[in-house]
Amino acid sequence: MRRSIIIGSLVTSIGFASSAVVAEPAPAVPMSAKPAEVCLKDLQAFNAQMEKDGYGFGRSEFSDGYPMLGYGHPLGGYQHARPGYEIRTLTSAANILARNGQQQSCEDVLTTSRNIYKDYTTALTAEKAPEMDRTERRAQAIAKAVPVEGNAKSFRSDQLVGMDIRDLKNESLGSVDDIILSPKTGDIAYLVIGRGGIFGLDESYVPVPWKDFKITPNGTLLVLDTTLISLDTAPHVKHDHFASAGDFDLQSQKIDTYWK
Repeated sequence: MRRSIIIGSLVTSIGFASSAVVAEPAPAVPMSAKPAEVCLKDLQAFNAQMEKDGYGFGRSEFSDGYPMLGYGHPLGGYQHARPGYEIRTLTSAANILARNGQQQSCEDVLTTSRNIYKDYTTALTAEKAPEMDRTERRAQAIAKAVPVEGNAKSFRSDQLVGMDIRDLKNESLGSVDDIILSPKTGDIAYLVIGRGGIFGLDESYVPVPWKDFKITPNGTLLVLDTTLISLDTAPHVKHDHFASAGDFDLQSQKIDTYWK
């Protein structure tokens, strides 16, 4: 249930709906290879631009989700993978290539990501699709957020994982990396917030009780009444290791005590 990333064997060809990158087989990369810092910075700049434009990686109706304009609308269904999924997957692959020191391969995949992004945003503009949750509109939505518990809204796992999380001041706290269910009730107990890093790598992971979250009226943004400092000092977990040793009760007690 975690964000999809291309790992494979750093495939030699990657094809998607809008365009394709065909790379020559890359030579074996030694473990001591230095990261391609230039491409890593380019990836960060690309992500920052999408966030500024309002087309970030949160799972809104405009990213990789279900049709925001209906299944019969030209933008409601895609020939292959959805644009948000393509971009997230390609940029994750580019990140892996960069961290293995493959500067040119990383830039090639990033170029494909930019082209898909450009095509999609151009199509949205041409169709006069509703504006994204930009700063002002997002702030208004945050003010109207309601608790996730006690309302009639239902949630899909693919809707929650990757969703952006904001504080009451509209500052980003991270995104949902994983969902933890209670072994006793089967209900959602915690959302694990992925923080820092880039495209799912090198993040830190903070589990927060499900009941502490609010959701915006359009269901595309989670709200948490906390601060970055509180998240920094909160109990952290290793990726994929929450309760992996059967210590759910021990971990949950520590987490609940902190957030109370």
